[in-house]
Amino acid sequence: MNDHYLKKIDRVTAILTQLQSKSTVRAQDLAEKFDVSIRTIYRDVKTLENAGIPIIGEAGNGYSLMDGYKLPPVMFTKEEVLSFITAEKLMQKFSHQSLGSHYQTAMEKVRSVLRYSDKNLIQNIEKQIDVYSHHAGPEDHVKNVIPTILESIADKTQLIIEYKTVDSRVTNRTVEAVGVFFEFNYWYIMAFCTLRKDFRQFRVDRILQIFKTQIPFLQEYGQINDYRKSGNGNKTKVKLLVDKKIMGHLVNSKKYYGLTEETETENGVELTFETEWIEEGFPRWLITFADYATVLEPDSLRLKINDLIVRISGRHQ
Repeated sequence: MNDHYLKKIDRVTAILTQLQSKSTVRAQDLAEKFDVSIRTIYRDVKTLENAGIPIIGEAGNGYSLMDGYKLPPVMFTKEEVLSFITAEKLMQKFSHQSLGSHYQTAMEKVRSVLRYSDKNLIQNIEKQIDVYSHHAGPEDHVKNVIPTILESIADKTQLIIEYKTVDSRVTNRTVEAVGVFFEFNYWYIMAFCTLRKDFRQFRVDRILQIFKTQIPFLQEYGQINDYRKSGNGNKTKVKLLVDKKIMGHLVNSKKYYGLTEETETENGVELTFETEWIEEGFPRWLITFADYATVLEPDSLRLKINDLIVRISGRHQ
């Protein structure tokens, strides 16, 4: 059997897996996924139909399996089984607690369809993989908070949340959730706040209560990355001159705080930021390496740093 037919068998099998895992699959999406022409996908789908697989749909529309049609359990390769073990370790450490139990039951179902030899592989290897986290995750006030948020996104209905702000004020908000994301050891919800008439992000562990409503979204939203990239609110331009020897410690955090330009000079590295957090977040981040940095602009940031230093000194005298 030549390489062409082996590739076709692999692709047709993968298409069948896609049909099993999704309600509708577009030929265009399959063509992009497998890097082939749409015409090739049409031929592959025809191959499945000729093999007796009841596929509903036509060229140009989405494909799906006939409702109620059952297929034998999917067989996993050894590499896929090993990836499951690694992913499970990551989920144990970094997944949100409201998702952890659901992931565990899902993995139990996956294990139940593995071959006997693969089950032995898991037993032999799973204790040889570990993920170390130096930060304990925050405790939630609400059970199943992220599943509730995700359900509201799927149903396109508003949420009512009771939220505790960073200064311990409790406020009630009606929001239209766009998505959730994990950053710097915390889970956040990105949502349109109907009170502020703008997009806001809320830390999930600060949600005291959450309620689903039957009120539909007022508008359609794109992907969460569209809002994470664009940002909202007024931004302040900041310029810092930073010692080169400290740059290795700022690799991830500098982007988070709005880095737009980085220029190496004889005196150090000049960093330019566009930040919304000039009042609190940015100064407190800067204070962690302030002995290696000089504020070039704005003057207001210099004053905030000096004020922070005075307050810190006052507490530790």
